[in-house]
Amino acid sequence: MLKKLTVTLLLLCSTQVLANEVNVYSAREEQLIKPLLDAFSKDNDIKVNLITGDDDPLLERLKREGANSPADVLITADAGRLHRAVEAGTLQPIQSAKLNQAIPANLRDPANQWFGLTYRARVIFYNPAKVQANELSSYEDLADPKWQGRVCVRSSSSIYNQSLLASLIAAKGAAQAEQWAQGLVANLAKPPSGGDRDQIKAVAAGQCDVAIANTYYYAQMLYGGDAAQKAAASKVKVFFPNQNDRGTHINISGAGVTASAKNKENAVKLLEYMALDDAQRWYSNTNGEYPAKRGIAASPELQSWGNFKSDALNLAALGKNNAQAVMIMDKVGWK
Repeated sequence: MLKKLTVTLLLLCSTQVLANEVNVYSAREEQLIKPLLDAFSKDNDIKVNLITGDDDPLLERLKREGANSPADVLITADAGRLHRAVEAGTLQPIQSAKLNQAIPANLRDPANQWFGLTYRARVIFYNPAKVQANELSSYEDLADPKWQGRVCVRSSSSIYNQSLLASLIAAKGAAQAEQWAQGLVANLAKPPSGGDRDQIKAVAAGQCDVAIANTYYYAQMLYGGDAAQKAAASKVKVFFPNQNDRGTHINISGAGVTASAKNKENAVKLLEYMALDDAQRWYSNTNGEYPAKRGIAASPELQSWGNFKSDALNLAALGKNNAQAVMIMDKVGWK
């Protein structure tokens, strides 16, 4: 009887230990996410086990592990990637009144399988020595022949560009989106290469007059510790496109609860914690992004660029239109 009681107690203790853990796969670098996870652990007495890696390999790992995956939460960038996670069956819907109240509907999955935590704008960066702000207007305008040989953008393999084109498909239809992509490619100053920071550097160096890139890269360059990147970023300015119609294209850093979650309750608690006011401010300021939660102001640095109207498109459309966007890019020769 004593032996049986001891075994029962051990099993109960083991269950309690599991209940006080949550396992996170994060595409954010450790220093950009761990302090927030540590605060969650302290406030909730829940241990967070963190694995970090690049976005696409993390998703592939989650798919490969299937139902046996230890992951409870996936944190990654871009609604297109989160859509892929949904399509692969690696996320599950959750019910959270707190998340639904905090996160605007267009920044979360209609089926509640992922939620935006911060967002960034994909904007036009320009060299003020060569371009006046009043010469700029919209993404569509960059396909005009007046920009021939003046535009920099990274390759079509970038999910950020795929999502931008997917948003144009939603706004204009596939035919007009293809015309835009074809015109943009014809206006490139050089073959696409490098990341968003490289496009900003190219504008600063005079290799092109304008470039398309995400705001959070610019923030990290301008306010980070790398002197060379800061110098380059200080030579260019931000322009928010499409302010006279649908608004500037935005995308998210977001998270979802995995289909394999063994600690689902703790996973939901973590997502809700990341939507709290203080967590939103910290996460946003640390990553150079805009808070997803309604009513939380962006950092003073981001506010200094000015207010802007953002596209209200539900970001789930970016994933749904991704395959068509990639086909268009291939067709028009967007390398």
